[in-house]
Amino acid sequence: MELLRRFKDSYFLFSFLRDPVAIGSFAIFFILAVAGFSAPISAPHDPYDTATIDVMDSELPPAWMDGGENRFLLGTDDQGRDMLSTILYGTRVSLIIGLGAVALQAFLGILVGLVAGYSGGRLDALLMRIADVQLSFSTYMVAIFFGAIFQAVFGVGRYADIAIPFLIFVIGLAEWPQYARTVRASVLGEKKKEYVEAARVIGLPAGRIVRRHILPNTLTPVLVISTVQVANAIMSEAALSFIGLGMPATKPSLGSLIKAGFEYIFSGSWWITLFPGIVLVALILAINLLGDWLRDFLNPKLYKG
Repeated sequence: MELLRRFKDSYFLFSFLRDPVAIGSFAIFFILAVAGFSAPISAPHDPYDTATIDVMDSELPPAWMDGGENRFLLGTDDQGRDMLSTILYGTRVSLIIGLGAVALQAFLGILVGLVAGYSGGRLDALLMRIADVQLSFSTYMVAIFFGAIFQAVFGVGRYADIAIPFLIFVIGLAEWPQYARTVRASVLGEKKKEYVEAARVIGLPAGRIVRRHILPNTLTPVLVISTVQVANAIMSEAALSFIGLGMPATKPSLGSLIKAGFEYIFSGSWWITLFPGIVLVALILAINLLGDWLRDFLNPKLYKG
């Protein structure tokens, strides 16, 4: 109760409630996240259950158009799956990949940044050169490289079973230098301050100093980066799915749904691409707007009244 009372009285909540853009973007993100993660309960159909899918129902228009059916509110895709259900399941997959990839990025980047910034010297130079090399490779190049290796070793058939952890690994491995450079810069500034010197004088081990004293003071920029990186990871997954390196058609994500309907736009079945595209844009925009607000809130140079 005390924690709840302190949160109600906090400047964080006060600032959030005074910003209509932050409230609107959070509402959109919250609705999409809840709808996506509750898809097994809230979705009217199961797009993974082939016994309930009839190919004769393929490319049906939304229910309010001529030829539409009430049981398919947003129509069906080229396989006869309910678009509303596939969008809900696809949103869940995209969010899982985005959040999982950012968690991996943050873990690797914070670890490397702390070690490089606190140790300095040759180890710092070595780790930063590794980060520079990693930055020279795009997410798509890393995906092509590891995807080719996996398919050569295990075969294309098993890819659908591990597509989600594979994309989390690829996107997380490709983007960790963003965190490493930011954390390293913060550590370089913090390790020269008096409280760190005092911790060294009383004989605390380096690991404890880094973990208990320096790390908490480097998390502010990490929080801001994470909001942006979640949106970037979701966009990366959508782009990889669009070029055939992401989620397979049997396990829809927002990106794979857009790709599946792209060739049907000019044949009249525009809803197969349009509706997942609208959800993807709304999700990424909401996350980015929340990230902008959080960046401004945590910026000590801005006057907060």
